[in-house]
Amino acid sequence: MFKLIPSAAITSAKGFLAGAVHAGIKGENELDLAILCSEAPGAAAGVLTTNRIKSAPVILSQRHLSKRQAQAIVVNSGCANACVGEQGLIDASEMAKLTAAKLNISPEDVLVASTGVIGMPLPMNQVKTGIEKIRLLHGGHDFARAIMTTDTKPKEIAARVDEGGVKFTIAGVAKGAGMIHPNLATLLCFIATDALVNTEFLQSVLQKAVGISLNMVSVDGDTSPSDCAFLLANGLAGNEMISFDNGETFQEALNEVCVYLAKSIARGGEGATKLIEITVEGATKHAEARQAARTIASSPLVKAAIHGNDPNWGRIVAALGRSGAEIREDKLDVYLDNICVMKQGYPMPFNKEEMRAVLSNNDSVLIRVCINLGDNKATAWGCDLSEEYVRINSEYTT
Repeated sequence: MFKLIPSAAITSAKGFLAGAVHAGIKGENELDLAILCSEAPGAAAGVLTTNRIKSAPVILSQRHLSKRQAQAIVVNSGCANACVGEQGLIDASEMAKLTAAKLNISPEDVLVASTGVIGMPLPMNQVKTGIEKIRLLHGGHDFARAIMTTDTKPKEIAARVDEGGVKFTIAGVAKGAGMIHPNLATLLCFIATDALVNTEFLQSVLQKAVGISLNMVSVDGDTSPSDCAFLLANGLAGNEMISFDNGETFQEALNEVCVYLAKSIARGGEGATKLIEITVEGATKHAEARQAARTIASSPLVKAAIHGNDPNWGRIVAALGRSGAEIREDKLDVYLDNICVMKQGYPMPFNKEEMRAVLSNNDSVLIRVCINLGDNKATAWGCDLSEEYVRINSEYTT
């Protein structure tokens, strides 16, 4: 049994502290540097970008995660610390060392993340001063704001689990609004739990949860060099060790936390006015259902049509057709906000003006595609493509 708590912070899990400051990396008086730490060492898992251009923090954190343990995360926004040569790794390592010295732990137990403009070196004097100034309290909400770039609001959630009379919490926070098409992707996600979890199982459950959630989001089709998802588990809840033979509830709760964050990212995409949820069912292979859903979610033509409240379902079918999934046109059914617009390959009559009114009055749009060739299903999330998205990204560094 578990319950989602949308108002919760990353520090809702027992033994986790956080803090944030304005270090001067980005806009005036904006929080831009933060630390999350556990009062006790524990297990750690991570899923990192598959972009072949990787930021220095991703490279460093990948090395630190080889031990499958960590006690802290230090993160900055406003600068990605990517594509700046050898200095990037020097600076990422320095961030880990400064944080470790502050917490009296090993630098190898610190994970590092950065998000923001690519090709710009970190202002390390400001970073050093900022780390010194951070006060570690139950400042989870400040942590969530400090990792934002073009996000309009923080994304936070927690799940409270009660299993066998023992309670534990899984809390998560994420950022991401543009350059979102993960293949873990600028998307950062940090999860903290006070549950005692086997290290191998922790990596497995994170990969599965990310696979059905964060990796099923597309805002604009671009994958970032900075994308990462980290999960820390400190074991302070006092539960029996969770592993492969008894971890079903933990997996379900983690899935829900990650899906909530994924939908929040899609809903809060740059310039977005609508959340789009695409479910593809009846595929011959699960991988094909996933690819079809992601292809539709990332289609600029589908996204633009939804923004204009245009029920042009042909764009959905066209995106499906290029996705690589096995389809037969005479088996295909398509639903737009629960209204059937295509049945067994034939267009179905509907009132276009009524459909436009339905689309214009909803801030979320459901697309369901039934391939009707198998039993596999997947859901992806995206957002509409607006003029505001173009404005934001045409002025990002100017």
